[in-house]
Amino acid sequence: MISTRGRYAVRVMLDLAMQHSDGFVPLKDIAARQQISKKYLEIIVKDMVSGGLLTGASGKGGGYKLVRKPEEYNIGEILELMEGTLSPVACLCDETYDCQRKDICQTLPMWSEFDHMAHDFFYSKKLTDLISNQKEGEIK
Repeated sequence: MISTRGRYAVRVMLDLAMQHSDGFVPLKDIAARQQISKKYLEIIVKDMVSGGLLTGASGKGGGYKLVRKPEEYNIGEILELMEGTLSPVACLCDETYDCQRKDICQTLPMWSEFDHMAHDFFYSKKLTDLISNQKEGEIK
């Protein structure tokens, strides 16, 4: 399950992408538009800056902005930064995990297929895809 932390991170990135601004966007403005607590967003954007998705500036004229162009971000990288691995089972998310049943596990192929589907889905979605969806009034 994707937590509020991951979902809010996507919303912050989408909000910044939709501002079409080269300048910094104040966090209070993002919080107001997204109806998310500014205090909670402060925690989230700190990790997003550390992870290289955003850059921030403090003081007058400060705020946050995207490091790259919106079309260069995919949803998978945002979610994995905030959530960690999206793999459904431990034996797929950690190569060093020692599963005693790995060689005989009858469910592993199913989990592996699901893992690939989820990865491919989220990594194929760009921020710009979500912007297009909102403009068209549809959800994909």
